[in-house]
Amino acid sequence: MSIIESFQIAVPQAEIDDLHRRLDHARWPEAEPVDDWSQGVPLAKVRALCDYWRNGYDWRRCEARLNALGQYRTEIDGLQIHFMHVRSPHPDALPLLLTHGWPGSIIEFLKVVGPLSDPTAHGGRAEDAFHLIIPSLPGYGFSGKPAETGWNVERAARAWAILMDRLGYDRYVAQGGDWGSAVTTKLGALAPAGLAAIHLNLVSAFPDPSDQSDWTAEEKGYWASFAAFQKEETGYSTEQMTRPQTIGYSLVDSPVGQAAWIYEKFHAWTDCGGDPENILSVDEMLDNISVYWLTGSGASSARLYWESLATTFLPTKVLVPTGCSIFPKEILRASRRWVERNYPNIVHWNELDRGGHFAAFEQPELFTSEVRACFRPFQQVR
Repeated sequence: MSIIESFQIAVPQAEIDDLHRRLDHARWPEAEPVDDWSQGVPLAKVRALCDYWRNGYDWRRCEARLNALGQYRTEIDGLQIHFMHVRSPHPDALPLLLTHGWPGSIIEFLKVVGPLSDPTAHGGRAEDAFHLIIPSLPGYGFSGKPAETGWNVERAARAWAILMDRLGYDRYVAQGGDWGSAVTTKLGALAPAGLAAIHLNLVSAFPDPSDQSDWTAEEKGYWASFAAFQKEETGYSTEQMTRPQTIGYSLVDSPVGQAAWIYEKFHAWTDCGGDPENILSVDEMLDNISVYWLTGSGASSARLYWESLATTFLPTKVLVPTGCSIFPKEILRASRRWVERNYPNIVHWNELDRGGHFAAFEQPELFTSEVRACFRPFQQVR
């Protein structure tokens, strides 16, 4: 049995000094000839972001916060897997596995760690408490970088099942968005012993051609927004799916490039009214961007697209109890009847009035309420 080791994040000062040097000597393009984000991140916005990264941002603050929560690593299937493990003060808490996506990280969940693990300290009930297990995907953050092909979402899901068994949890629930949704869906399809239910805030489901004759107005809207996303927003995924190594050179070598690559998605995928600073602080966004930069994971994170994107959205039958929270600015929204073909055992369904792709990051209170509501029946079964 592989050992679970306590892990401390300790970025060498030389790495931070190197980041500052690169930002000081950044080579900037000319300004965009448009007055919006239609060509990408406006020069003035990314320059302001990087100026703060250089002169105002403090990585050590983020590092200390992460280390205070409990960081661990363990080897699974030949790869070091990093995870946060936050035990609830309530001993009967239900173990909850939370999985992030791209361009997210464990940072996405920091605002919900307290409410989920210690609800009585945040206006909740002891019966809603969770022990939290929050891993970094293979190739992401402080997990190892695969040196072989094959680390797709199914392999990650199998690794998560091993991790939960290794931690001694014989009954648990799982939640995910973005790639975390794909991994959690695959975990649900595998249905390992102990998995009681899953919850998704991005649900991969598409209409059957026979549906088109009686689409509702909402379904027409869902399909139109997804078509617009496919047309205007998928350049990043095509590049990462087909040439992750090529884009990786830019992302790992240029902090400005890495920052812009992610900052663009905080603008496009959040429910922010056109300005990501309306919903996320600059420090919060840079915490997440810094995890990518300081771990040099621009290429290794992109490879998950090469491994899995072509097959991720194929229909997958999931029979375990499933909860779905549909946020209005999610990049892919689906109606319940579309979803029920693949997830026939829906135990929670809610369509919210605000929030986007990064649900826990953007709307921690709503996210916490959704997770509690979905898993409350499973809390009560011991």
